[in-house]
Order: sequence, then C-alpha cells, then structure tokens
Amino acid sequence: MSDYQVMSIGSPDEWRAFHGGFDETRSRDGRRVVDHELTMQYIGMTANALVPGEEAGYWHTHARIEELYVFLAGRGQMGVGDDVVEVGPGSVVRVGQGVPRTWRARPDSPGELRWLCIRAGGESLPHLPDDSARLPERPMPWPAAD
Repeated sequence: MSDYQVMSIGSPDEWRAFHGGFDETRSRDGRRVVDHELTMQYIGMTANALVPGEEAGYWHTHARIEELYVFLAGRGQMGVGDDVVEVGPGSVVRVGQGVPRTWRARPDSPGELRWLCIRAGGESLPHLPDDSARLPERPMPWPAAD
C-alpha cells in the first residue's frame, strides 16, 4: 500500500460555504483545515475565503511553524510584522517563526479573497497548532471603518 491520499476541496468559488477551523472556538465560514482530513505529518494546509471587508480579527505568531500564503483570487492585505502588504491573485507571502501576522479582504475587493495557507516545521505537525499565541493587545494595522 502506498502512503498517499486524494480528496477534493472543491473549486475556490465553493470554499466560502465550508465552516471549519482548528477547533470549534476558532472555526469560521470560509476555512477548511485540509490536514485534519488527510493524514499529514510535516505539513498542513488550509483553504480560505473571506468576503470583501472581512478580516481575521486577530494577530498571531508561531514559534516553530513557518507559513506560506498563496493568494488565488480577490484583493486583500496582510499585516506582517510592522508592514501592510497588498495581496491578490499570484501573491505568495512566506512568514517565518516569531513574525506577527494578520489578514483581511479589502472592502473594495472585486470578490472573495481566496488563498491557501501552507504550514510546515522541522518536526511533526501538531493536530492543534499548540505553538500559536494570539496577540489581543496588538491593534489591527488598518483603520476600523475603511
């Protein structure tokens, strides 16, 4: 028997209908944690979709995991460290360990912001990203009413 699995996460225009997260308290519409559905040991991936104007609503960092964000549709912004980076189809953003990150779909996006987030580290990937720390005291990097 080979060590592989195949599944469909649907086309990107179907991603918003999925409700999921790493646990129930962090679940939301437009997130699918693919590594909870496949047997993945060293990498993880989520498929994501935000409607225009929607945002993560929190910053976070990782102590051991790096993330690669691959944007497929829509227009958005990422807060990365002290910078705000514009993202859209074809943007790829790598974020290393210890770097604060957050994201949003721009209010003027022509449609949903859709992206894949690929997580990897130098050790087995935990089912729940237990090296994550939210930064509730850190303000969002953009005006509240854009």
